[in-house]
Amino acid sequence: MRICSSLAKALTRPARGMAAIGALALFLTGCAAKPAADDPEAVAEYEQTNDPLEPTNRVFYAVNDGLDTVILRPAAQAYRFVVPAPVRTGIHNALSNLGTPVQLSNDILSGKPRRAGDTTMRFLINTTVGVLGVFDVAKDWGYPDHDADFGLTMAGWGVPEGPFLFLPVLGPTGPRDAAGFGVDIAMDPFTWVGQGTAVKVAGWTRTGLNALDARERFLDATDSIKKTALDPYATFRSLYRQNRQAKIEALRNDKRATVPVWFDQTSAR
Repeated sequence: MRICSSLAKALTRPARGMAAIGALALFLTGCAAKPAADDPEAVAEYEQTNDPLEPTNRVFYAVNDGLDTVILRPAAQAYRFVVPAPVRTGIHNALSNLGTPVQLSNDILSGKPRRAGDTTMRFLINTTVGVLGVFDVAKDWGYPDHDADFGLTMAGWGVPEGPFLFLPVLGPTGPRDAAGFGVDIAMDPFTWVGQGTAVKVAGWTRTGLNALDARERFLDATDSIKKTALDPYATFRSLYRQNRQAKIEALRNDKRATVPVWFDQTSAR
C-alpha cells in the first residue's frame, strides 16, 4: 500500500483532466502484491516488469478492449474501406501539421535547436507548398519529421517513467507520459484560442480524426497481436515501453550542430 500511496501523491500533482482522473482511479483500487523476499527470481521479475498496479491495469485493458472491439476497430475498418489510402495519408499529414505548435514547443524545451529548425521549416513548407499540410513536401526537401511530446521532454530532463499504467481511453502509459499528455493539451493553441460553436466543432472533429487515424494505422498490427500473443496485455506493455525508449534514445542521441533553419538539414548531419 505504501507504493500505491507514493504513486498517488506523485501523479495527482502534475496530471490534468482525464489523465489525472484515470490515474487516481488506479491508485484507489489496489496494487499487486510484491513477491516474498525469499523468492529472488520472482522479486527480480516483479521489479523489471514495474507494473505494481497490474490487476487494475488489466481491468482497464479489458474495458478498453471492449470499447475498441465495439466502436474504434469497426470505425477504423470503415474508414479504411471508404477512404482511399492517398486521402488517408493526406489527412494524417494535415493532422500532423496542426500539431506543429506542440511539437515545436517540446523541441525548444528539450534544448534541441536543430529539431526545432526542422519543425519550423516543415510547418512553413508544408503549410504553403504542401497545401495546408496535406502533402509532406518538407520531407523530400530534407526536413524529416520526428516525435516530440512533453513526456519525451521530461525523459530528456531525467524524469523517470514510473510504473506502468493502463488508463481508460488513453491506453498504455506511465505517470510521466500521462502528465506529459496533459501538458501537451494545455500547450495546444486549439485548447485555448477562440470560442463558439464553430471552434468547438472544429476541435472535436480534429480529436475524432486523430483517434480514427491512429487506430487505422495500427489496425493490422493490433489485430495480429490479439490473435497470436499468449498474453496481449503483456505484449502491449512491452511494445509500448520499447517504442517509448526508442524515441527517448533518438532524442538524446540527436546532437547535431546548429545551423540556420533555412539550410538543408541533411547536409550538416
